[in-house]
Amino acid sequence: MLSPDPTPRVPSRSESKNSVDWLRQRAWVEVDLNALSHNVREIKRLISSETDLMAVVKADAYGHGAVSVAQTVLKTGASWLGVATIPEGIELRQAGITAPIVVLGATYTPEQICAIAQWQLQPTVCTPQQALVFSEILSDTDWVVPVHIKLDTGMSRLGAPWQQAAEFVKLIQGLPNLTIASIYSHLATADSLDQTVMRQQQARFQQAIRTIAQIQPKMPRLHFANSAATLTDPGLHYDMVRVGLGLYGLYPAPHLRHTCNLKPLMQIKARVTQVKTIEAGTGVSYGYRFIADRPLRIAVIGIGYADGVPRLLSNKMQVLIRGQQVRQLGAITMDQMMIDVSSVPNVQAGEVVTLLGSDGDYEITADDWANAIGTISWEILCGFKHRLPRVTVDQLEPLEKVARS
Repeated sequence: MLSPDPTPRVPSRSESKNSVDWLRQRAWVEVDLNALSHNVREIKRLISSETDLMAVVKADAYGHGAVSVAQTVLKTGASWLGVATIPEGIELRQAGITAPIVVLGATYTPEQICAIAQWQLQPTVCTPQQALVFSEILSDTDWVVPVHIKLDTGMSRLGAPWQQAAEFVKLIQGLPNLTIASIYSHLATADSLDQTVMRQQQARFQQAIRTIAQIQPKMPRLHFANSAATLTDPGLHYDMVRVGLGLYGLYPAPHLRHTCNLKPLMQIKARVTQVKTIEAGTGVSYGYRFIADRPLRIAVIGIGYADGVPRLLSNKMQVLIRGQQVRQLGAITMDQMMIDVSSVPNVQAGEVVTLLGSDGDYEITADDWANAIGTISWEILCGFKHRLPRVTVDQLEPLEKVARS
């Protein structure tokens, strides 16, 4: 007869909120802010002292935690921050961050415009209609909002046609309550070995600048380069570069790996929740997409596709435990998955498994996952849900010292 498990100790409210060890009961995202500082220094090494660094911290800093990432990059050498939405910018302001924050996404409603002004954010302006709405909404206030004019030089996303750059600038110059902070564009193929499109976009941006110079001798700040362009060519840097993926330790393309030494920040870890032996012929998980061809020792770990592990990785991924690489088995489920620990003796419930990151001589990266399922590393990083707590490495160090003592 099975004896009942002892009643688990319920953590106090303060423990639940503050204890890092409590946060690591099931699965978590581990973020190394020292690696982030290193990456900022590596990127700063590639740009001139006159060129500013905008750290792109949209999408919760690509899943790494926007506030802690923003605070770290600003201490290390970034001077601007880029977000996609107004709430992302407000979150940073509420955390006490005073650096310039550019909203890279579209904004146009009265509520959005008032929030931008109130929280001292700086919007992207893409159309004459948008500029007119901004000016009209702000006309009865004392607010003067710096705006960033975006030109479409070939991305076919947000932006005014580059051929109309001078007219657009002239319109905004005549509108009250607006001031032009910068003019920029975005590259579509900067990560490609074939630079044809990128150079075409650069030529268009240059032509737009020349036409603007005829009506505005003092040129606003110019920026054009994303992570890939920042690593590719100093001639694309202008007055500022906008770096996202590179900050987080990944390269936009394999051929750019030689440009600098970037370190991934993120590790994804989970705990073993049960270990069992299955016989040959036993199916594993939904649909029996894996059937054992021999007796196996398998471990269940507490993480699944609801946490951001793509279900498409089922039967295609490896994980790390005790410095060894082992395979994942069967369909990844919403909250759990199974791994083959036959080669790792005496695995116990509670042991830590690394899904992304390093353990011993092995490392698994977001690029590995992306390549396995035909997507990009950006999507992998941004996919981890917020039920996975974010824990920084410096929070873990005191716990590890206690464990060793």
